Amino acid sequence: MFGYAHPLEGILAIASKPFHSNGLRFECTRCGNCCKNHGAYTYVYLDSVDVSAIARHLGLGEAEFLERYCQQEEGWVSLRMDQPACPFLKADNRCAIYPVRPKQCATWPFWKENLTRAAWNEIAKDCPGIDKGELVPRAEVERVARETEEWYED
Repeated sequence: MFGYAHPLEGILAIASKPFHSNGLRFECTRCGNCCKNHGAYTYVYLDSVDVSAIARHLGLGEAEFLERYCQQEEGWVSLRMDQPACPFLKADNRCAIYPVRPKQCATWPFWKENLTRAAWNEIAKDCPGIDKGELVPRAEVERVARETEEWYED
């Protein structure tokens, strides 16, 4: 009314900004930690595009790929993770299916549930690439998170 802001306005604006408002740094170090079982992070979900691409990459039919490497989990197809790591994690911590890796793998760590300071700090305990490398702009981080979330909703 009189041309000045309420003293709380600035504080509220800062508090409402997401912690990643300036972007996030991530650089894959190829440690393989994200490919290893971590309690709740035990599932790698696949859609029909993933199944087709991975089966083709391995020179298998889809039915054989599904039988050999997958399981049904709450209506989803997921990689069978009954070993300490993904079946496609090689001894050198490289992904044997990297060119056709599932969307879930390709979008790590920019998932909606990771975009809070607490979650980001938690995944940093297992992922040495968190807060390393080039800055990924906020718009790109949010685009990847949104597309990944939409993928799961479809």
